[in-house]
Amino acid sequence: MDEAGYRPRTVVSGGPLELAVLWGGFPLLGAGAGWLLAAATGWLARLPWVPFGALVEWLDRLPEPQATAGTIAVGVLAGLVIAGIGTAERLIVTVDAAQVRLRRSDENRTVARADTRVVFLADKHLVLLDADGAELVRESTDLPATQLAAAFRTHGWGWADDDPHRSAYRLWVPDLPGLPTGADALLRARDRAIQRDRRDDARELRRELGLIGVVLRDEDKRQYWRLTDRAVAPGSEQTTSAEREPDGR
Repeated sequence: MDEAGYRPRTVVSGGPLELAVLWGGFPLLGAGAGWLLAAATGWLARLPWVPFGALVEWLDRLPEPQATAGTIAVGVLAGLVIAGIGTAERLIVTVDAAQVRLRRSDENRTVARADTRVVFLADKHLVLLDADGAELVRESTDLPATQLAAAFRTHGWGWADDDPHRSAYRLWVPDLPGLPTGADALLRARDRAIQRDRRDDARELRRELGLIGVVLRDEDKRQYWRLTDRAVAPGSEQTTSAEREPDGR
């Protein structure tokens, strides 16, 4: 039997209140927006600059109470869709003495405490670093820092109130020296992705940079970088075992 089932654990999530807000609040807001739209279609139809003018005129010609009921129903449906997306995107953090599980939608990630040196919350991201300062996890979240800190500290994890490497970051500019080979090209591509708001591309390029020892922090669409302890900067060479021991032993 899985011994993990016997370990005390702490779950950090938005809880029932967050679900109540999502599934109760957004449909109500949608219903209110639908009612307001139905009530204002006559006035909106007379405005020459209103967007979706043809749709507004069509709604204005519908008989009552069908028009109001229809717009309210559409508003409720839109609210339910938003609630579903919000529920799927919630981050649920389950911490015990040996590992942490991060669940979002149908994605699950598990990180061992033995592989993690420090955990912290920075720029609304939960970050786990290994012994070399490389990122094991970077997940966006609105979970309260106090609850996350208490969960990790309760189970003996190393929690920091801020990024312990924050002072090591440098602003990236093209052709800046000190980066590993290939990093500048990846940073250029990621800068273009950020400027065009292509988040998936920016996330993938962040992972590629992490593989060569470059850790990033974004601020106002600017990239700041630092190197992990295992990164090899240009001009430096890793010492081989033969170089350390000329006799090959």
